[in-house]
Amino acid sequence: MIDVAVIGASGYTGLELIKLLINHPKFNIAYIANSEGDIKLSQLHPSLQSVLDMDVKKADTKEVAEVAEVAFLALPHKTSMGFASKLLKLGVKVVDLSADYRLELDTYERYYTTHTDVDNLKNAVYGLPELNRDKIAKSSLIANPGCYPTASLLGLLPFLEYIDESCEIFIDAKSSPSGAGKKLSETTQFMSVNDNTFIYNPIKHRHAPEIIQMAKLISNKNLKINFVPSLIPASRGMLVNIYATLKNSIDTQTILSEFYQKEKMVRVKKEPVDIKNTAGTNFADIFTINNDKALIISVSIDNLLRGSSSQALANANIMMGFDEDLGINHIAYVP
Repeated sequence: MIDVAVIGASGYTGLELIKLLINHPKFNIAYIANSEGDIKLSQLHPSLQSVLDMDVKKADTKEVAEVAEVAFLALPHKTSMGFASKLLKLGVKVVDLSADYRLELDTYERYYTTHTDVDNLKNAVYGLPELNRDKIAKSSLIANPGCYPTASLLGLLPFLEYIDESCEIFIDAKSSPSGAGKKLSETTQFMSVNDNTFIYNPIKHRHAPEIIQMAKLISNKNLKINFVPSLIPASRGMLVNIYATLKNSIDTQTILSEFYQKEKMVRVKKEPVDIKNTAGTNFADIFTINNDKALIISVSIDNLLRGSSSQALANANIMMGFDEDLGINHIAYVP
């Protein structure tokens, strides 16, 4: 067994990580922490009473290094890099769920804050397994992708070489408000979300530069991507619809099927996808159709799992030489 730590246990992604790790056949939860500590896990998350009742400690990197080989950082940006830099020096492998290592320095500081661990930016591997599986296996620092970029990039990857870069790409992304975490805001409180759907931060959302950066790096094209997110009244789930223009009319369904034919965690669908059939899983369901050169791609994921915690576990599995989907649920929360 390999001992692991979960730092940032208070939030939704921390809880999802713990739920996955409890029954993992190769990982043992040796350390759980948040910013305050001095509480039992069952007090922090009553759903885990009689399941796992460990002490939740105040996060301390030296204590982590004494008991764990791998640390999952389910922390806010800026806070995460402070822990990651210390843990890496102490020989602990890190899977970081924040944005701290996903972006190039200039872009990160434009959209987030001053970066305090610049030296490790070059060591971080972007943790989208379908893109960087071999690099992930050799890395000690994984920058776990955001939920919107995960769904958007999985949809775009098969078609980047066929898209006309002179035309605009539009990404219409609908997400559960759980992706924003537990902290309430005017847009995520019940009275705003219930029986309602609306766009927020169109074009300017902080995940937009992550999508643009990765799409350009992969395609070596100067793609013009417009990202428009919406909130939907659902506890979990994400549906991303991508609209682009092809250079020529192609058989998009065949291209999509062939691109992902060896991927266990991507399911190519012949009918439009929905969020219910991926809820509770690490699957990405993808559907495509085209009208001559007009391309439509639709992607469904669980924003808390494939968009965060289960993808983080998949990355850790790859890092430690295990099967990518080990310990990850394959059965959706249906109905």
